[in-house]
Amino acid sequence: RPAIDRELLESLPNLKVIGNSGVGVDHLDLKMISSFGVKVTNTPHAVADPTADIGMALMLASARRLVEGCQIVVSPDTKYFAVDWLGVEVTRATLGIIGMGSIGYKVAQRARAFNMRILYHNRNRRRKEEEEAVGAHYCAKMEDLLQQSDFVMLVVNLTPETRKLIGKKELGLMKPTATLINISRGAVIDQDALVEALQNKVIRAAALDVTDPEPLPRDHPLLNLNNIIITPHIGTATVQAIRMMAEEAIANMLAVLNGQPIPSEV
Repeated sequence: RPAIDRELLESLPNLKVIGNSGVGVDHLDLKMISSFGVKVTNTPHAVADPTADIGMALMLASARRLVEGCQIVVSPDTKYFAVDWLGVEVTRATLGIIGMGSIGYKVAQRARAFNMRILYHNRNRRRKEEEEAVGAHYCAKMEDLLQQSDFVMLVVNLTPETRKLIGKKELGLMKPTATLINISRGAVIDQDALVEALQNKVIRAAALDVTDPEPLPRDHPLLNLNNIIITPHIGTATVQAIRMMAEEAIANMLAVLNGQPIPSEV
């Protein structure tokens, strides 16, 4: 928005750079853009902390059934609080992080404070010192991570390889007590398979900051389940992050226009 299509690029012969605010560039056709000799930049530094924060917020909210609890408290039908209304603990639970880039690593740093056992799966293994600094264990196979984790957090870029990365098979490998958290892109999950898994209690719950599309159609089955939390893609929606993203995007664009080294070129 505006869509960067061929027509727009042809109408802008002097265009040198497209500065994306945010880290994900799955909405841009990079091959086509570069065929016009236009550079693309993004803002990875501004987004890492707030996105890791929302990952933790979703994990805690889902584990402790925060949204449901809030509804009980404000409901006009509530006469008393049930004693058997229970959540699960995050402390000492196993967290599986899929995608250990800068955001995934920041999630691990935060999870360490909760004494979580941290597993991760990534295209490239992190350096030994980095793993040790957060106490993370590498799983070469994603299947191993799925089978062991109490919470699975998706922190990958959306690429042809990661589209529908989590489908029926992957959900079936997860523990029935496990929670799936997505702070990456909606299309990383096969949503039909997720609906089925949540309805049939294949997994305990899901917490999503992203869906496909956004917002979901008002009659979408995910919106009628009580074991899911969905937030409106607010991973980077903080006063500080929006300002930092703008500053980072401007620094990138000025660098291109002034022929200087580009801080964050895609």
